[in-house]
Amino acid sequence: MGRSRNARRGQAAEAVVETVEGGLAQLIPDRERVRAWTLLIDGAPQSHVDLDDPSYLAFEYQRRLGHVIDLAAPPGRPVHAVHLGGGAFTLARYTAATRPRSTQQVVERDGALVQLVRRVLPLDPNARIRVRSTDAREGLGKVPDGWADLVIVDVFSGARTPAHLTSVEFLTDVRRVLNDGGQYAANLADGPPLAHLRGQISTAAAVFPELALIADPAVLRGKRFGNAVLVASAHPLPVAELTRRAASDPHPARVEHGRALTDFTGGAAAVTDAAAVASPAPPPSVFR
Repeated sequence: MGRSRNARRGQAAEAVVETVEGGLAQLIPDRERVRAWTLLIDGAPQSHVDLDDPSYLAFEYQRRLGHVIDLAAPPGRPVHAVHLGGGAFTLARYTAATRPRSTQQVVERDGALVQLVRRVLPLDPNARIRVRSTDAREGLGKVPDGWADLVIVDVFSGARTPAHLTSVEFLTDVRRVLNDGGQYAANLADGPPLAHLRGQISTAAAVFPELALIADPAVLRGKRFGNAVLVASAHPLPVAELTRRAASDPHPARVEHGRALTDFTGGAAAVTDAAAVASPAPPPSVFR
């Protein structure tokens, strides 16, 4: 807490480094924003938080998930949201800032990380955010049927999405938790030949009739490793507005849907629990 108070008085904040269950956690102060921090785990950037402006999203993939949150309901209307994967609670803070009185559940398995973030980057005590330190799938299983407007999945262990969060069975439980118009959004990471990403699209298509994918064109062409945001619902998605917002970002992205997205999968099979594997690890060059 002392470091945060120093930052408020205009003094330079110091990095905070602690060992958590997932590895070495570093909270690095942003030199351009007084009370903003970047969270890294074992050198891999995980989250960026501006305590003075939680609506500010620095990372590309978080901006794309922010677009999904913005379009999930009329502007400013509170929502029920489940966040699987907590990091520094960036998207929960964003939702609380842009949709006051929202009720949110964050599931983050790494209890030591939760304690670190709560201490150094405290949540607004008025925000309706409940944090559970448990496995993402176990935590999802405790959410009532039809409770959520949004289920956002951003879970990485050692920079890889765990296998048990990539299957049809997992997404079937996600759909159980969503209300009739609810949306699922997942941060996926992959590189050439994009086998994981193609399989995840096919897996979501086995559970949800409506899909959209937001990604950098270079990632979609298999030119480099990167993030893609997969969105799914039982009802039509706001594809036109997602496309407009993604294209106007500082790092423009493309939105694929419909037949083009089906073709992109190349006939990849849906993933089941029995065959699930973790997502591929990024090459070391990604974090240089």
